[in-house]
Parts: sequence; C-alpha cells; structure tokens
Amino acid sequence: MRSLILGGARSGKSALAERLAAESGLEVVYLATAQARDAEMAARIAHHRARRPARWHEVEEPLALADALRAHARAERCLLVDCLTLWLSNLLGDADGERFARERQALLEVLPGLPGTILLVSNEVGLGVVPMGELSRRFVDEAGRLHQALAGVCERVLFVAAGLPLALKGKLA
Repeated sequence: MRSLILGGARSGKSALAERLAAESGLEVVYLATAQARDAEMAARIAHHRARRPARWHEVEEPLALADALRAHARAERCLLVDCLTLWLSNLLGDADGERFARERQALLEVLPGLPGTILLVSNEVGLGVVPMGELSRRFVDEAGRLHQALAGVCERVLFVAAGLPLALKGKLA
C-alpha cells in the first residue's frame, strides 16, 4: 500500500508516519531527503533520528528518490520517505534546471509497481497566501501538483493537523 501523509509544519505528520511504520510489523527503511546545510537543519535531523527505533535502517537520498525506492522496496518492508517537500527544495535548487521534472516523472512511474508498504510524508504548503517571490511561488505550485499526482497513485491519503489525522482517501488504519 502507498500512503501520502500531508500536513503543515509541526503538524504531527512525521510522528504519524513513524507510528504507522512501527505498527506495520515490517522491516522499516527510512529514506531521508534532508541535507544538514546549517545548524538548525542539523538539529532537526538529530531530533528525527533520536525518536526513531535503532533497528530501522536509514538511507539518505536528497535527489534520486525513485532510484532509492526501487533499490530498497521489498514485500516484507515498509519504506518511509520524509519528506517530499525537502526533496522538492533540493531539486529546485539543483544546477540542472530540468532535473526536477525527470525525478518527479520517475517517482510517479515507479510508485505503482513497488512492493511492500510505502509512506510518503510531505508538507501541505498551499493553504496560505500566495508567496511574493518567483521561486517561492514555483515551490508552492510544484508541491501542489506533486501532491495531486501522488494522491492519484496512492491508495491512502491522510491529512494531519494538531496531531490529529484525517483520512482524505482510504482508511486511517
């Protein structure tokens, strides 16, 4: 099963994904997209690592997410990707201006055929005002398009606010 878990910053979406992964009873591989480019992001990464079980495997992949999913997906595994909006930021900042389109297409193509359980965490950024800057507007637009496309290929879509999940598609549990 493929699940897309959306929510705002500090909404509880990562905690929910981690709980679902733990409850799956499967071997868990955590695919991290964050890059510790400054002390604040390093602290965020450390916080996430500290609350995960030591037995979970971690794979850091900031750009080639489809390749990492293909390499690690197994029927007896749960892959937890945290998070797609950091992945999007990494790609939009890549020197190759066309890389995001290629990586996005690869992700959408690989997801439906992957074995096992896939949990995709992403920030819902389209609920606020339209950003003033061109890059910020592109980020919001691309995130929205990505979420819509992923919602089409995922069997379950959850939205988290204040730590409370709401099933938008499929069942909560």
